[in-house]
Amino acid sequence: MIVAVHPAESSEGVADGLALGGATVTAAPDLVPEDRRINDSDLLLVELGDQPMRRLRELSRIVESIGLPVIVVASVEHLLLMEGVAGISDFLMTPVDPLELRLRLQRLTITEPVDHLVEFKDLELNPLNYQASLAGDPLDLTFMEYELLRFMVDNPVRVWSREQLLSKVWGYEYYGGARTVDVHIRRLRAKLGEERSSWITTVRSVGYRFG
Repeated sequence: MIVAVHPAESSEGVADGLALGGATVTAAPDLVPEDRRINDSDLLLVELGDQPMRRLRELSRIVESIGLPVIVVASVEHLLLMEGVAGISDFLMTPVDPLELRLRLQRLTITEPVDHLVEFKDLELNPLNYQASLAGDPLDLTFMEYELLRFMVDNPVRVWSREQLLSKVWGYEYYGGARTVDVHIRRLRAKLGEERSSWITTVRSVGYRFG
């Protein structure tokens, strides 16, 4: 696992977590898509620090150009700034717990091989390359949007609470709770389009159902 990190001098918890995860770390002093250190990495980890808006703008460019999984390290004050930023696969709150970072790294870089397409009507998900399409047209999804949609397609009809979705899809107790699920559901509906957004149904006071 090769992880590009920015800034080069990571905080103590981040450095310890990367070491526990067995990551090969490469410093990315500049957050630009043209940087080969970022292009050649399996994942990008960025600490927002004292320039959160600048870092988030730079991240948007990278995700749009490369589609690399991204973990952001942020303070509580940065949560609202991050809400509207597409492409963030995961985030950790400061101070960082090294063991938690190791789990997040594993979650994003270790996948079980699946050799069959996941389909629902004209929606097709390919677990081998994380590509999605609607009626043959590519569907632009972030890593976690893809994972959430795949889980719901694989488990239709049943109503899933927000807490269950956090556990099943994110795989841990996620800071921000239900709001995280709601944001991802809203983005999925928008990307599915008006005709297909009804595939994901809100069950009042319970959660969400697919199909």
